[in-house]
Amino acid sequence: MKLRNKYVALCALGLTIVSGLVFASGAAVSERQAETATIGGPFTLSTTDGNTVSDRTYRGKWLLVYFGYTFCPNSCPAMLLEIATALQQLGPDAGRVQPLFITIDPQRDTPQVIQQYTRSFDPRIEGLIGTPEQLAAAAHEYGAYYVRHRTGLGADDYVMDHSTYLYVMDPQGKFVRAFDAATSADQIAAALRELIPQASHQGSQGSKGSFGSG
Repeated sequence: MKLRNKYVALCALGLTIVSGLVFASGAAVSERQAETATIGGPFTLSTTDGNTVSDRTYRGKWLLVYFGYTFCPNSCPAMLLEIATALQQLGPDAGRVQPLFITIDPQRDTPQVIQQYTRSFDPRIEGLIGTPEQLAAAAHEYGAYYVRHRTGLGADDYVMDHSTYLYVMDPQGKFVRAFDAATSADQIAAALRELIPQASHQGSQGSKGSFGSG
């Protein structure tokens, strides 16, 4: 709980890119160390069809990466709706974007549940699952936070408290920016329209990245 409170406090102050990583590991780093850390990294997960995928599977696509769960009462469905609407607004350019919904609740989010959930928003949103260890490793790479809170005595009586950033990764797998939960579909689509043409100019240099809603 102390770690969660610290996480929320820093988010309110304008969490820097690497601060997210600091919270994922629960360690304090110096400003000099923060400058060299990154968001995103290698992961191995599975699609709802049972195919094993990694971060390299999606090279050549702009990724929208979100960590959530299907029983989420508000932030997850709200963000997936904005993503789906942004894809519609992008038109043909949406083919260069791959949204990924990575579950943080492997106990309840079975392949069938995840598949039905993501497709209810847009069939282009791909749901990814994995073992608790695989999911924790992926979340750590992105600095994503989540923890289970019991609500009763039953096996399924719990909710997941989690961070709500939508991470944008370029076609080389480099972190570009993150959108917070208040970001609208218009803002997501506008940012991607600006970013996609830049891919050929940036090459493999990547971007320093930023957090925000605009």
